[in-house]
Amino acid sequence: MRALTVVPLQAGSLAVTDVPDPEPGQGELLVEGIALGVCGTDREIASGEYGWAPPGSERLVLGHESLGRVRTAAPGTSFTPGDLVVGIVRRPDPDPCPACARGEFDMCRNGKYVERGIKEIHGYGSELWTVEADYAVKLDPALESVGMLLEPTTVVAKAWDHIERIGNRAWWGPKRVLVTGAGPIGQLAALLGVQRGLEVHVLDRVEGGLKPALIEQLGAHYHHSSIPEVAKKAMPDVIIEATGAARLVLDAMEYNAAAGIVCLTGVSTGGHTVGIDAGQVNRQIVLENDVVFGSVNANRHHYEMAADALAKADQRWLEQLITKRIPLERAAEAFEPSGDDIKVVLEL
Repeated sequence: MRALTVVPLQAGSLAVTDVPDPEPGQGELLVEGIALGVCGTDREIASGEYGWAPPGSERLVLGHESLGRVRTAAPGTSFTPGDLVVGIVRRPDPDPCPACARGEFDMCRNGKYVERGIKEIHGYGSELWTVEADYAVKLDPALESVGMLLEPTTVVAKAWDHIERIGNRAWWGPKRVLVTGAGPIGQLAALLGVQRGLEVHVLDRVEGGLKPALIEQLGAHYHHSSIPEVAKKAMPDVIIEATGAARLVLDAMEYNAAAGIVCLTGVSTGGHTVGIDAGQVNRQIVLENDVVFGSVNANRHHYEMAADALAKADQRWLEQLITKRIPLERAAEAFEPSGDDIKVVLEL
């Protein structure tokens, strides 16, 4: 069968290669790959920045934003042939830390986890793949055209889950949320904010086109100014930062409502120095009982939350997030930068 593979840490090694068909083990599903979402993590691995092949393998099968259909299901599982499924990305260490042992492998303490298509275990970027039934999530059949959006939705489902847990440390009645970045994560964070009945504001540097149009279709407010300017109009109770841009990260910490919660989901690159009055920022965070936290990955609970959120969403809106669909044989095109795209999908 064909698979999208790369030699980790070797730029220019991305290729569609022939690999052996997988054989499902005990308790595993054999799945026909339908589609695969491509994200910044995939592009960074393809450019040689990081990534780890399975032990004994030179190449890594890429792909963690999966979507497939069950071909064969292990006896005793809740799956049947034809079910639409997504595979969970992370697996805990065989000798798990206390968090992993509770199923909270997204909060792993020892770093010995593995991740499909990223770290030491092949991904879902192939015509056939296997997955343990315990790490497969069944989707509503109506989501077949957009189901590969589930994994990025889990990122914001976890963010909202933790935001709400933090908020409920005391009386909490949020009204406004600001999302920085109108890419896939920002759009989906806005969707979940609207589903919670909040007044949603989204900030991005793009002034026109599809991104602001999608935000407006949600009934949210789009801005292309700055966090201080947006905060003057609508002081946010919650900020979800989805760009990793240093200036925005710092502004998010400073410009929020009392007892504000800032969730950082964007991964920054090093080497950028931004001036800041650290004492003033610290003073504000302390005196206003603010919280700033980082969030990455997701566990099964968040996958189920995300599946529910997508099932409730307007499918026509979700389909607009996918701005390009590319056949597997032209996979290299999905890794070429384009400022107009929101989500690029490979058809398997």
